[in-house]
Amino acid sequence: MKRNTAAARTVGSFLVDRGVSRRSFLKYCIATATSLGLSPMMGSVMAENLAKAKRPSVIYLSFQECTGCMESLTRAFSPSVENLILNSISLDYNHTLMAPSGHAAEAAREEAMAENYGSYLVIVDGAIPTGGPGFCTVAGHDAQDIMREVAAGAAAVISIGTCASYGGIPKANPNPTGAVPVSEIVTDKPVVNIPGCPPIPEVMAATLAHFLSFGSLPELDEFGRPMAFFGNTIHDRCYRRPFYDEGKFAKTFDDEGARRGYCLYELGCKGPTTYNACATVKWNNTTSFPIESGHGCIGCSEPDFWDKGSFYAPVSAGLFSGKEGLIIGTVAGAALGAGAAWNARRKRNKRLAEQGEGGTS
Repeated sequence: MKRNTAAARTVGSFLVDRGVSRRSFLKYCIATATSLGLSPMMGSVMAENLAKAKRPSVIYLSFQECTGCMESLTRAFSPSVENLILNSISLDYNHTLMAPSGHAAEAAREEAMAENYGSYLVIVDGAIPTGGPGFCTVAGHDAQDIMREVAAGAAAVISIGTCASYGGIPKANPNPTGAVPVSEIVTDKPVVNIPGCPPIPEVMAATLAHFLSFGSLPELDEFGRPMAFFGNTIHDRCYRRPFYDEGKFAKTFDDEGARRGYCLYELGCKGPTTYNACATVKWNNTTSFPIESGHGCIGCSEPDFWDKGSFYAPVSAGLFSGKEGLIIGTVAGAALGAGAAWNARRKRNKRLAEQGEGGTS
């Protein structure tokens, strides 16, 4: 990338100014294109488009949330949130990270909206309460009003975390605040959901890179999630899957099966019904993910995960209703049956072998 003047305000110029080499940038774009389900050849196209993209204005809103989503994003690795979020885009409003407060903070938001009307991005974490204006207010304004006002001039809205995507824990029964996801308030703009409690930061970075490179959101599933990262269940890509297929399950979190890395299905792992990239992208610079750390998936990137029964009860038709329950119950039963049959055959063959060694038939 050639060094541009500071006034150019492109993503490429900001990355160059911060010492990002052409090689490193191209390597990132190829990896990102692949992670998005695009051909590696599209990596060069992404690099060219991303380098020339105008540095977009981003308004980050927080409502009913725990700040865990922002904590996750500020710990992104490839690329870091410092390089991609704070440097490559213009983060013009965020309660947690911005220096101004009070009237100055709200003035910054209004100025960014006016100057970039129709082209700025809105990132939201947290559910939006509808039960009353006093449940969540910013500068004396109700969360619903703020969301509608800011979304009106946005190019797209990105909901990060399960609370913004589905309502999350604030929406859990009995939902005293009337919490709803962003998509129930914003119905006239493109909305992409990146659920998770918290969401994977690299998924957020790749989604932004796609938008900056191609001017559009990546392909989404029925829940508005990027298909490239939410197109398969955690179970499909889990390294413990072979043990599941063999019928080898840990019975407690500290038994011999657990120590050998057996499947955690019988301990309540929700991997079979949870769509996310945890098993492949992982966390903390691809160090690990919950199942690899010894705990079953709790299904946090799925709608209403908090109300679907115990985190430590096996997935069954009783826990999941309708078609999903039927499919999971059938698949789980078939896998368990196959595992039992495999174990029975193994024991029978062992017994026959022992009998043969003893001279009996």
